Amino acid sequence: MLICGPCSAESEEQVYTTARQLKELVAPDYFRAGIWKPRTHPDSFEGLGEKALAWMQRIQNELNIHVITEVANANHIEKIAKYGFKAFWIGARTVANPFSVQEVANAAKGGDFKVFIKNPTNPDIDLWCGAIERFRKIGLGDIIAVSRGFYPFSETKLRNLPCWEIPIELARRMPDIKIICDPSHIAGDTRYIAEISQQAINLNMAGLMIESHCCPQQALSDSNQQLTPLEIKNLIDSLKIKSPASDDHNYEMELETLRNKIDFLDYQLIDILKQRFAITNEIGELKKSRNVAILQIDRWKKVLESRSEYAEKIGLSKEMIATLFSEIHKESIREQE
Repeated sequence: MLICGPCSAESEEQVYTTARQLKELVAPDYFRAGIWKPRTHPDSFEGLGEKALAWMQRIQNELNIHVITEVANANHIEKIAKYGFKAFWIGARTVANPFSVQEVANAAKGGDFKVFIKNPTNPDIDLWCGAIERFRKIGLGDIIAVSRGFYPFSETKLRNLPCWEIPIELARRMPDIKIICDPSHIAGDTRYIAEISQQAINLNMAGLMIESHCCPQQALSDSNQQLTPLEIKNLIDSLKIKSPASDDHNYEMELETLRNKIDFLDYQLIDILKQRFAITNEIGELKKSRNVAILQIDRWKKVLESRSEYAEKIGLSKEMIATLFSEIHKESIREQE
């Protein structure tokens, strides 16, 4: 699935030109454009509202492309239905508020909509699942999740952190829900969009939602993350599409052998952790008998540094080992308490 179009609808000429070029070059499944833009600051461009819906309706009728936009309340649902929209997405800010999600779901009840639900700004898998469940409960079954990254809380080269483990967990919890990726909002910069798109395809995601503008340098919002329609074509042509499975018998046999080895090692890891926590409990009893505080920060720093350095020395990621041992340490503290 491919969804393309500008961050926001700025003029009839802008949206129609962009849609026509995209139709000719990549024939997207949906043409997207923001009609109402929830911006951080009120002086930012916040969309043109209902008059832009008429431009989108023209695109749908004349170019035969399905159109889609973001909605955030019941009034938006009423407006897009009036102009013939058959799909909408719910943005990250709205998903973070269950009251808003329920309002939109109630307004969409009984309608013939495909619903795209972006992840919330913070890495809260339950909020994301909850938003999907609210639409299921009112009978809208045509739902697709959109992974658009998570607020980083610190400066990174990307606008949002992909946190791939969260959409992977969503796929585990809700295997019937298709997931697509929004690399534009993860990247925040056109230089990284191709790389993120390929990562999403490698993870077997079902499609991409990419921002595209006929003249990105003139865009009124998010100009740095919008590709031209020709750049979209080049990106799509460059993607290496991965097969989710293989019918090669030898491949399947070899894969099964390697997976069996991993299974064996995983159970060994669990057994070792069991032994480690048994010693942790002994340490806890010893500290308790001497009225000593559980957390010994100097010891913890030495453990973290030494394990991370050793991991790097043997070719493992320091960051991964630091994350792993942080979780082990938290459980050790809990056990000792």
